[in-house]
Amino acid sequence: MTQTVGDFVVSRLHVWGVRRMFGYPGDGINGVFGALNRAGDKIEFIQSRHEEMPAFMASAYAKFSGELGVCIATSGPGAAHRNRHE
Repeated sequence: MTQTVGDFVVSRLHVWGVRRMFGYPGDGINGVFGALNRAGDKIEFIQSRHEEMPAFMASAYAKFSGELGVCIATSGPGAAHRNRHE
């Protein structure tokens, strides 16, 4: 099997020292999730409950661990949520 773009991204992140990735699945990033699955235990994926949270999780992880904090998400509704009571 040839290497996919997702496989390349995951392998490059691993080379750069990424060991955890925070995110919320979406159809636009399924290729990366497939690559994470094929990579085994190289990078741990931690799924958030809502699509707004992975960036906060990655930021806190980086601040408290001193390691790279990585977030993966699509630019879906979570990027543009608005308060309905505005």
